[in-house]
Amino acid sequence: MEPLGLGLAVDPSATLLFCGFVAGGVALGTVSGLTPGIHANTFALLLAGIAPAIPGPVRYVGAAMLAAGTVHTFLDVVPALALGVPDPAMASSALPGHRLVLAGRGREALRLSALGSAGAVALAVPLAVPMTRAMTSVYPTLRAHLSLLLGGVVLVLVATESTNAGRVGAALSVAASGGLGAVALDLPPGGLVDSGGMLAPIFTGLFGAPVLLDALTGEGVPPQDDPAVTTSRRAVAGFALAGTLSGAVVGYVPGVSSAIAATVALLAVPGGGGVGAEREPEGARGFIVTTSGVNTANTIFALLALIALGTPRTGVMVAMDDAGVPLDLPLLLGSVLVAAACGFVLVVTLGDGYLRLVGQADYTRLSVSVLCLVVVVIAVLTGALGVGVFAASTVVGLVPVKFGARRASLMGVLLVPLILGV
Repeated sequence: MEPLGLGLAVDPSATLLFCGFVAGGVALGTVSGLTPGIHANTFALLLAGIAPAIPGPVRYVGAAMLAAGTVHTFLDVVPALALGVPDPAMASSALPGHRLVLAGRGREALRLSALGSAGAVALAVPLAVPMTRAMTSVYPTLRAHLSLLLGGVVLVLVATESTNAGRVGAALSVAASGGLGAVALDLPPGGLVDSGGMLAPIFTGLFGAPVLLDALTGEGVPPQDDPAVTTSRRAVAGFALAGTLSGAVVGYVPGVSSAIAATVALLAVPGGGGVGAEREPEGARGFIVTTSGVNTANTIFALLALIALGTPRTGVMVAMDDAGVPLDLPLLLGSVLVAAACGFVLVVTLGDGYLRLVGQADYTRLSVSVLCLVVVVIAVLTGALGVGVFAASTVVGLVPVKFGARRASLMGVLLVPLILGV
């Protein structure tokens, strides 16, 4: 009798087709990640609209969407670090990553971000099932007390500012952005393409444009030192784990952003530095690792939330749901792993050149050009109304800068409407 065994059947044509779709998603995620004002959600929603006309199984279209979203979470740190670098005199109000760039440690910051994202993927996959079970079991309670939970998040954001002026600025930022969200979130976009609503102009105005405006008189990207990571492996692993666990919360609880989750996580991580830690060099490093981990882990946990609860939590998940993508978990997780490997390599290979190229440019002209590009993109996606919302959001986005408060308080744009049930 011949021995019995297990065999693995592989369809070469199907494998090649899958790889082709994932490669297309990686390319789209690279474009969106490196281009200010464009998010992976935009391409995902476009793919959802044309999915019936794309030759090939719709599950492969979903794999491309997820690959684009994953690569975007790796690469969006590159323009975030290279563009909007303020004058050194304004370093105290700059974002954590910008302070490292000003100190000549931008190349290290890129690698810290890549390690945070890659660590989140490595940790999120084995933790996906137990975390999903845990979050699913507590979700009914969370949903029933969502307003109380999000109210607590607001109090943490305000109370953990390191100065009285910062606390005043955080409170004003929450109130102003919350009012903006209550008015603008449900406005109908009138762009040339289906962009998924007013999130793009709101978030670009709140978080992107103020940074570019602050940088108009800046000196640009200074020469960058060697890329050596000075944070210990143990610390990086701890920050990545904190980001992964926080990504599970972001994936399940509406209104809690990556920046909020990272800020709260740093309070609990040994070595995170506590209140105001992200303002110090080592705290800035931890903030980058943690935030990158939250962003990438959220991609995986949002997929699990869609499968477990039937509720899409991100723009990519909304697009997959709209396109009727079958929730084939092994195939979709496979696309995430392939895209994560590509994203890690792309951050290192493209990031250094991006910083060098921006450092050689006329920074004032570059900042103005990027602002104009953002306005054009928003006009295409959301029309004249979206441009108006973008302008209003930019004004609100300047509030925390004036008070030296964290920009995470601007997430009141989602938190306040959810708390009020509007």
